[in-house]
Amino acid sequence: MYRRLLSPGWLLMHLVVVALFVMTFFLGYWQLTKAEAGGGAVNWSYALQWPLYGFMGLGFYLKMAKDELARDPADDEPGASLVLYQRPRIDTTGDPELAAYNAYLAELNEKALRARSHSDR
Repeated sequence: MYRRLLSPGWLLMHLVVVALFVMTFFLGYWQLTKAEAGGGAVNWSYALQWPLYGFMGLGFYLKMAKDELARDPADDEPGASLVLYQRPRIDTTGDPELAAYNAYLAELNEKALRARSHSDR
């Protein structure tokens, strides 16, 4: 189950997130030292904001990892998210060239529906 989070791409993201999380605390400490040296209200606010940014980023990353674990691996197959359920209406009024194009699209849709129904068996 957790094997997906150990792929090379995810391992690199783990390292980047840990590095950035730690970096936000160093930046917060740096702003705190500037604020204590008389930097003003902006430095005090950044001293509090940098760790907050780190926790927000970590929260977003954990949500992304949770979504990855809940995702169905079959969704990676090409065409898995393709929805071909609605049959298009063919506009035969007006432009005959448009009507011919719409008929062509309807034919392509029928072929795709047949191919999909054969592959689902």
